Amino acid sequence: MASYNIALNFEDGVTRFINCKDGEKILDAAYRSKINLPMDCSDGVCGTCKCRAESGSYELGNDYIDDALTVDEAESGLILTCQMRPTSDCVIAVATTSVACKTGQQTFAATVARVAPHNDAAIVLELEVDADAPAFLPGQYVNIAVPGSGQHRSYSFSTAPGKQRIGFLIKKIPGGVMSSWLERAEGGEKLDLTGPLGSFYMRKVERPLLFLAGGTGLAPFLSMLEVLAHENSQQQIHLIYGVTRDLDLVLVDELEAYAGRLPNFAYSTVVAEQASNHPRKGWVTQHMPAEALNGGEVDVYLCGPPAMVDAVRKHFDDNGVKPNSFYYEKFTPNAVAKEAA
Repeated sequence: MASYNIALNFEDGVTRFINCKDGEKILDAAYRSKINLPMDCSDGVCGTCKCRAESGSYELGNDYIDDALTVDEAESGLILTCQMRPTSDCVIAVATTSVACKTGQQTFAATVARVAPHNDAAIVLELEVDADAPAFLPGQYVNIAVPGSGQHRSYSFSTAPGKQRIGFLIKKIPGGVMSSWLERAEGGEKLDLTGPLGSFYMRKVERPLLFLAGGTGLAPFLSMLEVLAHENSQQQIHLIYGVTRDLDLVLVDELEAYAGRLPNFAYSTVVAEQASNHPRKGWVTQHMPAEALNGGEVDVYLCGPPAMVDAVRKHFDDNGVKPNSFYYEKFTPNAVAKEAA
């Protein structure tokens, strides 16, 4: 019997995955997983279980009334979990917190497999996880507990979902809690991770994509590109990777590899430091080709430090750029701020 993986994204950034059997309703599958989604009547009458399907295919049937879900709402992607029967894997935005649904973050263990410094700018951390580690959406992040510190740090996955080896691109900070630990970390050491988390993840690809990465904000885009390559995407994809110094340009070889695997993928790099000999100097906003914006018929994803996010938003406002959708995530060396617009 067929079954489907359903990602439930809650308002507090927590994502939980459930398995839904063929013909089973989302509400029932969630209850089986001990997740109490909002509901009252469970008969398609009250509308309490209304959520939004962000991707995937499904059937709603006709066993609900218009007061619970209008035709316009259904056409816009709203669903009733007491009526929705998925016919593929789906992502559902739940309009409440995970705590309200009596669930929460998942914690799992991982083992250090590889630590690879890149100049003095970044470190690639690769971990081995068990087969039962939680799934995630490309673009999401986890909190990693730093051994012996009592603290955690947030990092986006740089690898695609479904792999036993997961990767992260970590900014190297002199004296930083994670950076200092990584200097002495050895293969086989255990780490505790919590997640997945975050509302910054790749939605259903229906139009050209513009990816804007700042520094180690490249990580989630590597995850997205791996998924797109696996799916043999034919969509137009343009990535602009901006850094402060030449030495901050890391993993460009991986971008070059994706250019060979994805027929309509192109990328460019930008260095802010004026003393650089890089052919494109300045800011990402100064090297954004008009064709990449596709007259606004484009989905924009941006991950970078707050100043970069604010600069791109201002650039769009000042130039009347109104992309079809604009998802962004701000990060600082010690935290990830989840935002979407």
